[in-house]
Amino acid sequence: MSPAAPAAAAPADERLLRTSPLRRLLGRPELGAVVGAVAVFVFFAFAADSFLRASSLSTVLYAASTIGIMAVPVALLMIGGEFDLSAGVLVTTSALVSSMFSYQMTANVWVGVGVSLLVTLAVGAFNGFMLTRTRLPSFIITLGTYLMLIGMNLGFTKLISETVSTKTVADMEGFPEAKAVFASTLTLGGISFKITILWWLLLIAVASWILLRTRAGNWIFAVGGNEAAARAVGVPVRATKIGLYMGVALAAWISGQHLLFSYDVVQSGEGVGNELIYIIAAVIGGCLITGGYGSAVGSAVGALIFGMTSKGIVFAEWESDWFKFFLGAMLLLATLLNHWVRKRAEATT
Repeated sequence: MSPAAPAAAAPADERLLRTSPLRRLLGRPELGAVVGAVAVFVFFAFAADSFLRASSLSTVLYAASTIGIMAVPVALLMIGGEFDLSAGVLVTTSALVSSMFSYQMTANVWVGVGVSLLVTLAVGAFNGFMLTRTRLPSFIITLGTYLMLIGMNLGFTKLISETVSTKTVADMEGFPEAKAVFASTLTLGGISFKITILWWLLLIAVASWILLRTRAGNWIFAVGGNEAAARAVGVPVRATKIGLYMGVALAAWISGQHLLFSYDVVQSGEGVGNELIYIIAAVIGGCLITGGYGSAVGSAVGALIFGMTSKGIVFAEWESDWFKFFLGAMLLLATLLNHWVRKRAEATT
């Protein structure tokens, strides 16, 4: 009996779209930011002799992490098609609530930390609720929240402390443990680095998992791409947007506790203007202003560019006034590069 003939190869399914590796690479939102980060790194490696030192790179990562912790959820919010202009001031609100509640109630600082978490999440939920109920632009809603928080931060601080800063909580029970969680310095291989870098990496991992591996991630892209179409196919638009604003609030709480336990006291006027830095990091990282496109990793790279630029200028011993110029130039270049990358991805087969 003759051996059976080998089975013929199954024909390719013409319904499946084959994507080349080049097109997949060009389609990544963070590609432009990665190219920009490499260029900035090489530039300052030559412009500043001390830039490549381990201690200098640790400082760069710390500066990037303080922005990146907020840039990650802001990027997710922008992918969902919305903005949050209150994010920077909310960081200060979180720190003020934690500090003043602990001090005035003479409680363990962890009580203040817990109350601060509830208050901060409530502000995020308020932003999302007002947005979805009124259908007003997120610019208007969060601008109102921004102004209210500025007034409340200053008003309550002066009312309770009679100054524009809080009282120190360094001698309160629980402070060493809270400082270890939110503001400690770790040493690895003889190199010191701030724990905010670990918080940043954790948020990047969680946000990437949500975007790429869960239904919630599909909802975020759908809501940002076309809200009406997303609602028509059953996407919980209201819950998605409220959840995104609460994600920004959670990151603001983490950043606020770092601010408090790093310096023991909080100035009520801090945080103003930082919301633009978070948005810039997200845009440099590939997020579109119109929503529906971006990544958590891209926002992290955008924050890294911010850290390298802000500290690289210092290491190069240039005037700090140049920082805003470099940041603005990087924003324009990254936006143009991201636009070009998307056009190439659409044209490449």
